[in-house]
Amino acid sequence: MESALYGPDGFYVRPGGPGPAGHFRTSVHASALYAGAVARLLRWVDAELGHPAELDLVDMGAGRGELLAGVLAALDPGTVARVRPYAVERAELPAGLDPRIRWVAAPPGGTTGLLLANEWLDNVPLEIAEDGHYVLVAPDGTESVGGPLDGADRTWLERWWPDGGRVEIGRARDEAWAAAAGTLERGLAVAVDYAHTRGARPPYGTLTGFRGGREVPPVPDGTCDVTAHVALDSCAGHGSVLLTQREALAALGVSGGRPPLALAGADPVAYVRALSAAGEAAELMDRAGLGAFGWLVQPVGIPAPAWPGAAAA
Repeated sequence: MESALYGPDGFYVRPGGPGPAGHFRTSVHASALYAGAVARLLRWVDAELGHPAELDLVDMGAGRGELLAGVLAALDPGTVARVRPYAVERAELPAGLDPRIRWVAAPPGGTTGLLLANEWLDNVPLEIAEDGHYVLVAPDGTESVGGPLDGADRTWLERWWPDGGRVEIGRARDEAWAAAAGTLERGLAVAVDYAHTRGARPPYGTLTGFRGGREVPPVPDGTCDVTAHVALDSCAGHGSVLLTQREALAALGVSGGRPPLALAGADPVAYVRALSAAGEAAELMDRAGLGAFGWLVQPVGIPAPAWPGAAAA
């Protein structure tokens, strides 16, 4: 999985590739409302921090920098002047990137502000196991039985996925998230992903692939995305809360409600604009789609937002 995604000519690092937007639709690509919601969350963090002279915004797995560009566009000039945006990405620097965005291979240490990982953890490579043994996968996707699980992976499964036949060992994701959140000195670390929790693990796992907007077999040859849902509850650090994207975006002011019909007569252009925004919001908050994504919200030195629906992790 590591080689297929990030090795030489890997799916995410191939020079000249279209980036994630060329293969699948994330919340970032679905609507500018998502970046607007992140901007409102950043302003909340800014207030909790007492409006520091420098406000860090770190985007893990930044793609081509689309989210950071959208957030900067949604902020007022006074806040933008204090923001230090970091795009953490293993791909090469894209052409035309906003010069204010710092393109880095790893999150900087000692940051103060907001660290966001939108659909990053699902691409952190993991191990697959079945009946107490690792599943080995050849470059053409052929599977075979590997050796018995080592102690650390077996311990993780006993705690977090005890009832599975074919399971996905999320220990590497736990460690990746702990390392990323650990770079934050004060602020909020947020992971957003398609996820599951201990009480509802899928019995056959979730490993799959994507290419050109279609789900395909997860063949690890570098030609497609290879991804698996995230056990967000196992990633959660001290003081974290879990909620759905629908709940989080509603608390951040995103609404899929239709505009009043009277607006159509008073201002047809405004009505069409509001109707379009409502449709985009509905996609972001769809209970059967993006709205069902999990949000892991981990405070560092500040209280967690008091969001309806949030549950302690």
